[in-house]
Amino acid sequence: MRHLHRLQTIALLCLALIPLAGSAQTSKGNHNFREFQSKAYYFGLTFGYNSSNFQIAYSKNAILNDSFRVVEGIRSSGLNVSMIANMKLGEYFDFRFLPGFSFVNHKLSYISANSNAEQQRDIESVLVQIPFQVRFKSDPFHDMRVFVLGGIKYTYDVASNARIREEQANRAVLLSPHDFAVEVGGGFQFFFPFFIFSPELKYSQGIGNVLIYNPNLEQTNVAEKVFSRAFTISLHFEG
Repeated sequence: MRHLHRLQTIALLCLALIPLAGSAQTSKGNHNFREFQSKAYYFGLTFGYNSSNFQIAYSKNAILNDSFRVVEGIRSSGLNVSMIANMKLGEYFDFRFLPGFSFVNHKLSYISANSNAEQQRDIESVLVQIPFQVRFKSDPFHDMRVFVLGGIKYTYDVASNARIREEQANRAVLLSPHDFAVEVGGGFQFFFPFFIFSPELKYSQGIGNVLIYNPNLEQTNVAEKVFSRAFTISLHFEG
């Protein structure tokens, strides 16, 4: 709940910036917008905050497990940093490539079937993210636009090699370093004389099972599949 309140607070702060950014425009027309509209492509940087967890699909044998009654992913927060390459596809569409890094600390919680005691496992990850997105934008109004987006993302956990060796030694659950996800989101563009400022809210849902099944581990007999999911608040600076 603490992380959820933190995410809500940041979302409210970003919403509070919208009228301030709109009032900061130097003119009431779309003069800054027209300058950027003439560019076929532009680049930028993104700084973001993410709130992520694992979605668990229980196995058919979970009811027979004598050691663990419940397994669930606990929401945790992290930071994103990425580059932006944006190419126009006509007047209203963009194709976007945003390679970067995400620093997250996933958590898994196991509830004992006998004593109801909780065991938590931290999974610290440094993710290389390679997203491809298509963005649809509205007509401009006073150097501002609204947009929605959708896309796919490949993720590789560069911290997985050292962690897998530790997990194998401790007989812990193994997770694949490779992951694929679909993404949807939306936000605003504010056109300034020298850059575009874009606050954005995005949801990512993993479509690949990242659990490496091991029949000798009771933890993997409870869960059949594990999927990643995350909410991300991003601040884009492009020009």
